[in-house]
Amino acid sequence: MPFNIAILASGNGTNAQAMIDKIAAGFLDAHIALVICNRPGAGVITRAAKAGLPCLVLDHKAFPDRESYDLRLVEELHKAGAELAVLAGYMRPLSAAFLQTYRGRVINLHPALLPSFPGVHGGSDALAYGVKISGCTVHFVEEKVDSGPVIIQAAVPVIAGESEESLMQRIHKMEHRIYPQAVQWLSQGRLSVEGREVRLAASPTPPPSPDGHWLVWPPLEEGF
Repeated sequence: MPFNIAILASGNGTNAQAMIDKIAAGFLDAHIALVICNRPGAGVITRAAKAGLPCLVLDHKAFPDRESYDLRLVEELHKAGAELAVLAGYMRPLSAAFLQTYRGRVINLHPALLPSFPGVHGGSDALAYGVKISGCTVHFVEEKVDSGPVIIQAAVPVIAGESEESLMQRIHKMEHRIYPQAVQWLSQGRLSVEGREVRLAASPTPPPSPDGHWLVWPPLEEGF
């Protein structure tokens, strides 16, 4: 049986495209059962159509409050048989009504190394702070924004004097690798959460680099 996922997105959908591409290449064992976009006209809608994926445009402005919107999301995900909700540039915090139903089955990508620089401006906040290393994080979603247990992180060095656009382009390249990898591990049933620690089963430890560090941890596997 395929591992059914639903993608929730608000924008251009480059991370959704990364999922689509990895599935098409045979590296990601998942089926995108539904794409939901809360912003009419967003680029992810075109990407879904091009890939032949079912896409529901559900404008949050047409609902009286966040909870009623999220209850509709739950209804649509149930109808699609989604086992996992993948937030791919989804710019709305999820309510308790949603997370209680899909607890432990919602993941998000953040453009900084959590727990540092949470929130919608995480990438720019890290750069403004003057960090030497930024990056991206895939994590489980909890009620508090960007607070859930970390699945995988990638470090991206910051080049002195570079623009936010330059840094974010390099971070996006790593996002497109680590996010499908995290979904693949979930599809294989290899992740477990103990307290705040996410453990990956049957993960080979690679030989250390000369300085004893890695840029991605846990390590990416073949195809990612």
